[in-house]
Formats: sequence, C-alpha cells, structure tokens
Amino acid sequence: MASQSTYDFYKDDLSKIPPLRAIAETLVNDKRVRKVNAAEAYELAKKQWDVMETDQPIYPKAAKRLGLPEGATVLNHCHGKIVGRTGLARRFYNKLDGSTQRKVLGDLREAISDMQQRPLIKAEAIIGLDKDLMIRATIVGGEDDAANIYNWLVNFTPYEELAAEYEKSSKLPIQDIIIIGDNVWRNEDPFYHNQGFPQLALVDEECNVIYNFGMRYFGERKKGTLTLAWTSGIRVGMAACHGGIKEIDFTGCKSADAKKMGQRSIAFFGLSGTGKSSHTNSHDNGGTLPEGFTKKVLHDDAFQIDIDNRVCRVWEPTLFDKTDSRPLGNPDWEYMVSVMNHATLNVDGKVLPIGQDLRNPNGRALIDRDVLGSHVNRCKFPEVLCWLMKDTCLPPLIRFTDTNLAVAMGAALMTKRNLAENVSEEELKKLVFIPYANPFRVYELWKDVDAFTKVYENGATGYSFNSVGFWKSSDTDLHPIPLQTSLHLQSLILQDKLEWEDWDLLPGAQLPKRDCMENFLPGYHFTYNPKNTDNQTLYMQTLKDRFAQRRHFLEQTEDLNCKPEILAKLTKALHIRE
Repeated sequence: MASQSTYDFYKDDLSKIPPLRAIAETLVNDKRVRKVNAAEAYELAKKQWDVMETDQPIYPKAAKRLGLPEGATVLNHCHGKIVGRTGLARRFYNKLDGSTQRKVLGDLREAISDMQQRPLIKAEAIIGLDKDLMIRATIVGGEDDAANIYNWLVNFTPYEELAAEYEKSSKLPIQDIIIIGDNVWRNEDPFYHNQGFPQLALVDEECNVIYNFGMRYFGERKKGTLTLAWTSGIRVGMAACHGGIKEIDFTGCKSADAKKMGQRSIAFFGLSGTGKSSHTNSHDNGGTLPEGFTKKVLHDDAFQIDIDNRVCRVWEPTLFDKTDSRPLGNPDWEYMVSVMNHATLNVDGKVLPIGQDLRNPNGRALIDRDVLGSHVNRCKFPEVLCWLMKDTCLPPLIRFTDTNLAVAMGAALMTKRNLAENVSEEELKKLVFIPYANPFRVYELWKDVDAFTKVYENGATGYSFNSVGFWKSSDTDLHPIPLQTSLHLQSLILQDKLEWEDWDLLPGAQLPKRDCMENFLPGYHFTYNPKNTDNQTLYMQTLKDRFAQRRHFLEQTEDLNCKPEILAKLTKALHIRE
C-alpha cells in the first residue's frame, strides 16, 4: 500500500487542501530547491560548520545501499545547548482557535520567506519496509542543514531504493508526508517555546505535514516523520507502537518443553532508559533462553500492528540509539552509519567517536539494523505485550488478566523523563504519564485505547515490568531490579514457565507464585513481595496515591472525556483494594 500525492488526494476538490499543506507543497515545488540523494547530502554535510569527519568507517553494507563513496567515514554532528527532543515546542494547528491560526500562518509564511533567501535542498524517502505499508515522504531544508537531511535518508529508505516495489503497491487513503526544517529560525514571540533558544514543531496531522523550526537535533526530524507515519497507520485501523518487538523460535531447541512453544512474539513499550531496546535487542536474554532458539527482530523503537491481518510492520531500516553503554571496542561500532553529539579522541592516529556521553548527555548514533542479527520487515501478531514502568510501588513483573486493566495501565503509563528530552531539571525528577509510552501521539487518546483493546481481545496477554527499582522502605530506598533479572523474567514468560496467583491488592492483576520463583530466581519472592515492604502503611498510601494519580490523569484527559463509556471502564479498573 502506498500514499498519495497532494494532487491525487485532493483532486476531487482542490479547495480542501489545508493551508499548511499548501505552504509546504509550494516550497517543495520551488524549482530552485535542489533534489539530492544520500551521497550528495553526505558530501554537503561534510562541509557543514557543525559537522566533523571521523576515521570510523561507515558500515560497508549501509554505505553501498546509500551509494556513498568507497571509504566513506562516519560524520559527527554536534549541537550546542540542546541535545534532545523538545516536546513543549509542539503546536497543533488544528487545535488552535481561528485568530491564533491566522497569526501562526503569518509567522509560518514569513519563516518560509526567510528560508528561501538561502540555498535549499530536498530529498525523498519511503517510510516503511513492508510492501503493504509504505508512505512516500519529502524533506526540505537548507544546504546548511544537509546533515539532518543525510541522516533522515539513512534513518529511513531513499526513495530510489524501493521505488519499483512502491510504485506497484495499491494506494492508501493517506497523503504523502512532508517535513520542512529550518535550524536558524528565530522568533522571540512567547507563544513559541524557548528553552535554550526558540523552537517550534508545527503539526498538522490531518494533512501529514510538520515544520521543525529552530531545531538542530535530528530526533526532531525522525520523530516528526514517525509521528505522521504512526498517525497514518491509526487512520487505516492499525495500532501505533513506540516500542520494540521480536519473534523467538523455539522449534530448533533440544528441550522438548521448549520446542513445543513454537514461535512466540513479544513487544515492549517504554521511553528511552526504561529497557525497551535492552529487552528487544538482547542476543539471548542474558543467557536465559534455551539452547537452539533463534530470534528475529522487527525493530526496537517503532512499528505498527495490523490487527485485521494479525501482523506487525516496520517503519525504519536503522536504529537511532543512545551510545552511552557502547565504549570503544564494542562490537556494535562495526554497524555505525552516523553519530550525533559525540566526543572524539585521537586513538593511534585515528579520530574516533567515543560513545560514553563524555561531551554531553544523549549521544546518539544511527546503526544499521544488521546489528540485531536476523531481522524482518513484518512479524507475527504479539502474543505478549509489556508496559515498561517507572513506578517504585510495582513489583518487577505483573501479569494482567483483565483487559480493561491492561489497557488502562498502558493509557496511564507512569514513568520519568530522561536526558533524551530537552526539559528542565525539575521536570526530570517528576513522575509523568505518557500513554502507551508514545510522547509523539497527535490524535485522540481514545483511538489508542480502542486499538490496544482490540490487540488484547485478539490474543495478546498484557504484562508490566518495573525498570526503576522496588520499594524497600520508601520511594527512594529501593530494592534494585537488575536488567538480568528482568531478562530472565522475559524468558520465563516466553516459555510459559511461570505460575501465577492473584494480587490481592489489584483486581485483574497477578504475581508469580513463590515456589515457582524460588526455582528460577531464589530470593525473588521475599525481596519483591509487596507484603514484605518496610513502612507498610506508607507503602500502601503511596500505592493508592499512584493509582489515584492514574485515574485523575485519565479523567483530566480531554480526548477521553468525549468517550465516557471508555473512560469509565478504564478508571474502574484502576483501583487498589482497601
């Protein structure tokens, strides 16, 4: 399935082309805007003032795919104050009142006029790798922003690479995506968010256009594009997933018990720093999977669940990962294509990027998906679906037997912000709610609720993993939850080795049984049993308060209040027993 050009989508009544689409389309069609491919963008990026060449070779397979010159090396694009996403810079055009829309349109036209005073370039890509879900996209920016355009082509797929397959696809009732970026935009109007310097992500999700102004960070272009892709999937009845998913095949295992599990898929939803990539990409779950298994990864960050056809489809051929845990010598460096905000060192005469956040937090890299080993462009419907929480009152693992509770826990997913985001120090300390771990949602929350309800009703089982630590004596005095423990729990779920009992405090939830856990993780039950917490009265008060916060969050969410029957089901499920 393929998207439609502006003309094809609106040709029955061209007067319905929205102004943000018309402004973007006019710039795209300016004959002075030069179209570039990945190799041309790479050469322009090398000349960019804030880009440095390194001596780290680009993964040869990726370099060949992109048409880069032999011996091409990784580029390091470094920024100033802002090295993460700025969610507060988003302005949703369709939610503005009429007078504010007119003001913003005037500011937008002025910004585009300023852009046109500089040499501009554009590039085309295909978002999506499965023939049944592809969207054509165009990005426009200045020659002085070639690095972001090059990285965008790396992150997605240059149009020419999949053109033949795309052109044969049937058409979706979706417009092509357009991304307009200008790093040097400045506007001191307090209507626009200013933290570090003025920034604006102006979104029209109904016509598949985003403007990124004043934003150097590549994650804004990537997530802006994915925001529109996810929303497009929602528009055709799929579930949007800011998460990772993989298939484990047990049919080659020596163990008869493992072999009978067949193929199982498991998905993880969480923000950066919650273990989403670690759970998805781990080679063998820390050695806890049985001998003879095989693994296929769809992606660790973005995919779509096609509920009707019971498959999942991927959007990107690369990973956009933090590199703080990838020091020199880590084997992942073989697969690097591009890096951002890295310190570099001269190592035996070669300038190499150092992936340990020495220069600033949130150093990032675009890494070829081959780093995962075997990977696919579509995979099975998820039998197991996991929310990754940062709530100290929750044990390391919970299973949900009530669909409404599973959906509600995802809708009120509790976590903490992280250094991948451009927020204040105070914001970093707060517990926040990010429904379904997707801070890029631009449509009504009830649509996600409806989609994930269908996922559970079609056979997925819901779980939550706590990735922050479990209450010992207070909200700050915690039992750590090692990643190895969580990976082991994942393997036990996949092999159906756990026995469960109802959690008396939360109807519709279950915890692993003591005798079962002693066989696999001795001491687990005593350490992580809610009944064994110190300061039990304070623990219970805090637990009740957390679930009251969840209910309050959902009750205050405008785009759930319009569906009172859905809201009532969710809030009813979120109650701790007295």
